[in-house]
Amino acid sequence: MFKILDKYIIRKFLGTYIFAIILLLAIVVMFDVNEKFDSFIKAPLKATVFDYFLNFLPYFANQFSPLFTFIAVIFFTSKLAQDSEIIAMLSTGMSFRRLLRPYLFGATVIAGLTFVLSAYIIPPANVKRIDYTNTYVKNKRVDYGSNIMLMVAPGQIAYMNRYDNITKTGYKFSLESFDSEKRLVSRLTSQSIRWDTLYSWTVRDYVKRDFRDNREYIDKGHSLDTTIAFEPRDFLISSLDHEKMTTPELAEYIKRQKGRGVANIQSFEVENERRYAMTAAAFILTIIGMSLSVKKVKGGMGLNIGIGLVLSFSYILFMTITQTFALSGLTSAMVAMWIPNVIYSIIAVVLYRRASV
Repeated sequence: MFKILDKYIIRKFLGTYIFAIILLLAIVVMFDVNEKFDSFIKAPLKATVFDYFLNFLPYFANQFSPLFTFIAVIFFTSKLAQDSEIIAMLSTGMSFRRLLRPYLFGATVIAGLTFVLSAYIIPPANVKRIDYTNTYVKNKRVDYGSNIMLMVAPGQIAYMNRYDNITKTGYKFSLESFDSEKRLVSRLTSQSIRWDTLYSWTVRDYVKRDFRDNREYIDKGHSLDTTIAFEPRDFLISSLDHEKMTTPELAEYIKRQKGRGVANIQSFEVENERRYAMTAAAFILTIIGMSLSVKKVKGGMGLNIGIGLVLSFSYILFMTITQTFALSGLTSAMVAMWIPNVIYSIIAVVLYRRASV
């Protein structure tokens, strides 16, 4: 059961959090317009507003949610401490641990909202935002591939000499199937192969060879509709593809690509772990911010806010550095994304104990 005091702190916490987001987003919009002004002039106004900004602002706010959380806690708690409201609360017999309860509730609301947004809502919106930037700002799509080889299923190896994603057509295609003893049982070759939807492909000018009972059976034709368990996004991987997938889609994609022996999926693994790590960061940074600013200091609010900004930006910088290690293969995505949380959890425990004395 929450008392009036708890509701007061929660209201201050979430209100300051929302205010911080609105304030910083206004600044971000001004810088973004200045940076991409030429691109915005070329693009239709409707696309700029609804496809880009309407999807960019939630994306940016969610990316830096831990920073906004930290700033909110530091700001409103320092204000409470400077007005001696914290002293009044503790003088009634309230323990420091009890004072932390509404803060953790506010962090839970923010963490839950952050995870739902990053896992399910923002990825579909990112499709429109990224398509807009690829069209009007800078194209980062990967539309061509060469010498493509991957395992589409256990015992099945597909190869394409070249693939054009604009026409959805691959050239010099082959599909080889092996039995459990690694013996070739069939081989399908074609001059071209065209992707339709999901796993539906059409092979043209094909030759299919089946090897059974020490004999070779040959089937030739001009066109054949077939199902092959792979699609262009399995081998045409751009730098922003991981931002377009919901968390269940991301987990399934990582599992499927690992099964096929695809190596360049670090960005997908990092994104998957980052969504969980950023959720935990809301609690860690809330405890740190509250512990830093709960006591009145001679330097006033400015000192607390300064310390808070240094810690929050160092947290983001630290996570960026460890993320680079994961992308380069020096460490696993889980280790890279959770090292900052582990270290800052220790800092949170130390600061909490010092503040509660």
